[in-house]
Amino acid sequence: MQGGSNAGDGESRPTTEESGDGLLGLLDVIEEQPLSERAAAYTQLHAELSARLEGADAPRHG
Repeated sequence: MQGGSNAGDGESRPTTEESGDGLLGLLDVIEEQPLSERAAAYTQLHAELSARLEGADAPRHG
């Protein structure tokens, strides 16, 4: 099975939405929003990416 999380394998794999292509698509969607809404969308994206990067530093068991 490709993409998504497999329960019980202790490892999460990026889905298409979470991959580089998904990120570029998300950036396009944000850019199409009115200027007044973009800052909030970029702030949320930054928080999500920061959380992922911090989680990537955690030791893996396996």
